[in-house]
Amino acid sequence: MLKPLPDSKWNSTTAAHLLNRAGFGGPPSEVENLTALGVETAVSRLVDYEEIPDSTPAPEWAKPDPTRIERAQKFRNASAEQRREFQQMERRTQQEHLLELRQWWLQRMAKGPRPLQEKLTLFWHGHFATSFQKVRDAYLMWLQNETFRRHAHANWLEMLTAVSKDPAMLLWLDQAQSRREHPNENFAREVMELFALGEGHYTEKDVTEAARALTGWSYDRAAQVFVNRPRFHDPGEKTVLGRTGDLKGEEVLEQIVNQPQAARFIVSKLWSFFASENPPEGLVDALAKVFRESGNCFKPVLRALFRSEEFYSDAVVRNQVKSPVQWLVGSVRMLELEIPPPFVTNNALRLLGQELFAPPNVKGWDGGLSWITTNNLLNRYNFAAFLVLGEMPLPMGPNRPNAGAMAMRGGFARRNRFAGRVEVSRILTEQERQDKDAIIRALATRLFQGKLRERQEKTVREYLDSQGEIDDADIRHAIRLLMSTPEFQLT
Repeated sequence: MLKPLPDSKWNSTTAAHLLNRAGFGGPPSEVENLTALGVETAVSRLVDYEEIPDSTPAPEWAKPDPTRIERAQKFRNASAEQRREFQQMERRTQQEHLLELRQWWLQRMAKGPRPLQEKLTLFWHGHFATSFQKVRDAYLMWLQNETFRRHAHANWLEMLTAVSKDPAMLLWLDQAQSRREHPNENFAREVMELFALGEGHYTEKDVTEAARALTGWSYDRAAQVFVNRPRFHDPGEKTVLGRTGDLKGEEVLEQIVNQPQAARFIVSKLWSFFASENPPEGLVDALAKVFRESGNCFKPVLRALFRSEEFYSDAVVRNQVKSPVQWLVGSVRMLELEIPPPFVTNNALRLLGQELFAPPNVKGWDGGLSWITTNNLLNRYNFAAFLVLGEMPLPMGPNRPNAGAMAMRGGFARRNRFAGRVEVSRILTEQERQDKDAIIRALATRLFQGKLRERQEKTVREYLDSQGEIDDADIRHAIRLLMSTPEFQLT
């Protein structure tokens, strides 16, 4: 297991697969550059991302609010009508910041210099699923996003501790409300069940005792920071997963991470996210061994994963359903487009089923085939047309658009049409644009990193043949046709 891919099997197909899974894909030029590096250097280029400078600035508002105490005092002294106005204004401000935050992150994914770091940040966002709907503070959501980014491929205990003390998490799972008199079990349960061990690897007694140990970890709303309040802590003896004593929060997390199951659980989640679901036991054991030998650090695991023959097997390559975020960012990168405006991306990702900073529940998104419903698939096809053509075509004749397409089109019309569309001269040479065979080959390479299936090629060729002399508009429609195939939904 985890035998390194031999140099003889490294080619444009395997390089494109690495770029798709360890990042968000890219145009043929990036695939060619990665191919030329060789597998060892290509993997290192992505995994050792901390060596690449990243000067992306934070949103202007992403900092503690020094006026919170003063505004809270004014709110307490205000009339009922003034309070309602204040709450409405605050909600509008937070929604504007959330919209900007989502766009800021999408720009990092599409244009940032560290694709694997952003892909890992997306993984951790789904793993430690936290929603703005309860936290209601865009600054805290940004702060958590930065925590994921900072610890993305570092040490597991350090990551778990940082997230456990993260203000958004303290609010999301009610840890900020936990007191020695009434320990709140929400976080203690989820850290074992969803974050680190999985069902069946702890007892209800472990949850109860861990919740007692975690009392005292709280949130300072005025300063917007984690705070340890010793007077809230239960100092009594507890036993968690076989360890007994006056346990504190850090000791509970350390005991959890030290469980043999902890390594297997988290490396299995990583393989499922980057490679394929339901990894075989032998593969999980091999990854867990690398994890333990590295001191529970993720970088060596990722390096072994992306170097392994199993990662490039036929069962893995182009057999993963793209998440909506992967679909959107990957499409933009492949077609060398700009990310559409915030109102477009926000509406699109909502309709496609993956709103950033708003996972559906504490388990996050199910992923896999759950991304593909009849409506979601139609919305992908409609949004593909929007990206490529700069407008949203609706079906002609008796076929009526689905509700998602109507909502998408209505939102776009209200806010003006997207100024962008595919610049054919950027993605095809003048010579390629004059030859139908060359057009088909070039689009297949760009969108599928290989040859088209016979059925796909026949459909595109019939369309191009029906147009007579080919112009850029015809090529855009050919791209739209290819993006509206089931195969394009896979990576």
